[in-house]
Amino acid sequence: MSNVHRPKIAIIDPNTLAVLGLKQLLLNMMPIVTVDTFGTLTELEANEANDADGYAHYFVSLDIVLANRTYFAERRRKTIVLTLSLSDSTQPSEFHTLCINQPEPQLVRQLLALEQHAHGQGQHLPPTPQALQQKILSDREIEVMTLIVQGYINKQIADRLNIALSTVVTHRKNIMDKLGFRSVSALTIYAVMHGYVDINKI
Repeated sequence: MSNVHRPKIAIIDPNTLAVLGLKQLLLNMMPIVTVDTFGTLTELEANEANDADGYAHYFVSLDIVLANRTYFAERRRKTIVLTLSLSDSTQPSEFHTLCINQPEPQLVRQLLALEQHAHGQGQHLPPTPQALQQKILSDREIEVMTLIVQGYINKQIADRLNIALSTVVTHRKNIMDKLGFRSVSALTIYAVMHGYVDINKI
């Protein structure tokens, strides 16, 4: 699938580590998107000269939004402001916000909630490539995966499914290998985006 047909997301934030982490989470959520990163609005504008408003969404640090409020107000529906606080009093009320200063499971949950709010049932996203639509996991692996992302530990999963602890460990390894994931956050994103787990249960 060429990049020409992929939706594009821009992250604009001078914090390189935060940008790299968010980029990886977004790519885990939506493997069909292209994520471009910029340290400043000037860098974005230089890139956008060839493709004005070519981005489906802008994830932007609060400082950059405040310094360029007019630019982002015109793109309010596409802008998600990256904040360091969960307090409503510090959030710009006219924008969607995402607090990046929270534990990874909560950040993933907030990102998924934003995605489901904006793209319920994926109606505004292009179809997922055929290879990603195929059923990769067995029914038992799906059962194990759904319990993992709901926070159950291996022993609890073994007890609930009435299987040996070593079998749970094997299933867990096979799930991660088949999907190519290395973290529970990536697995959580996959499970919610594919409808295996309700976001309210994670």
